[in-house]
Amino acid sequence: MALNFQNSDATPLRRVLLVLLLVVSLVMVTVYAREGADGPLHAVQNAVASAVAPLKFVGTSAAAGADAAGESLGNATADESTLSGLRQRNAELTEQLAQDEELRQENERLRGLLDLKGTYDLDGVAARVVGRSSNAYSQTVTIDVGENDGVDTGLTVMGSTGVVGQVIATTGSTATVRLLTDPGSGAGAIIQSSRAEGVVRGSLDGLLYLEAVDADVVVNVDDLVVTSGLGGSYTRGLLIGRVVKVEGSPGDATRRIVVSPNGTAGALEEVFVVKSPVADDAQGGDQ
Repeated sequence: MALNFQNSDATPLRRVLLVLLLVVSLVMVTVYAREGADGPLHAVQNAVASAVAPLKFVGTSAAAGADAAGESLGNATADESTLSGLRQRNAELTEQLAQDEELRQENERLRGLLDLKGTYDLDGVAARVVGRSSNAYSQTVTIDVGENDGVDTGLTVMGSTGVVGQVIATTGSTATVRLLTDPGSGAGAIIQSSRAEGVVRGSLDGLLYLEAVDADVVVNVDDLVVTSGLGGSYTRGLLIGRVVKVEGSPGDATRRIVVSPNGTAGALEEVFVVKSPVADDAQGGDQ
């Protein structure tokens, strides 16, 4: 009974409050509509909006963070599934670049041999170096041409900048070339500027020495040294190297003349085997 009594008395009061709230709402709507943007109700609205904005931002950031985390997870899954393929593709591209660079360098070296062939008007055959000696007492290389290609012992062998050695042995498909830098080598030579004769010999230190030059001959750094053809060991008129050092003075019987080599065993990759003598107009340099 007590509960029923209290509910019965509260009903009219609730109705009155509801009516009052409706009336107040209508009044505020009317005032809001009629007042300007600087009115009090607009000011209250702006203040409330500013107060709740950080909460709204936090909610938005949390949602964005969740989306980013989901996207990162998706990317991680995608990377895991494609990583092997990407690595393989990268390896293929790297290998292709390396091959292209090798071809470019080989073309440059072969172009140098072709230019040399044209400069001296030579007949011969190009070859690749397929073997090298590792003994300092035997500076030789093996090339991939031989008797079947018309290559015989005694023929002069050139690198891209000049004479590097001589064929000393052959098989049907290969040949052994003793380099000028070999301690046992020797090539008749001429100093191009003075026409003085001598012999270029190799050494254990890998340098070329010009020997047997008359003591009174003036020899200068940068003088060119070419094959003389004397003794028939090398084709005449081909560049051996350039004088890089002179130890001693004219008249000194012990002076040493160092000549730069055109190639060493470790540097040679392609060579040109000379089959014919130098053309008459190319022999002897600037005679």
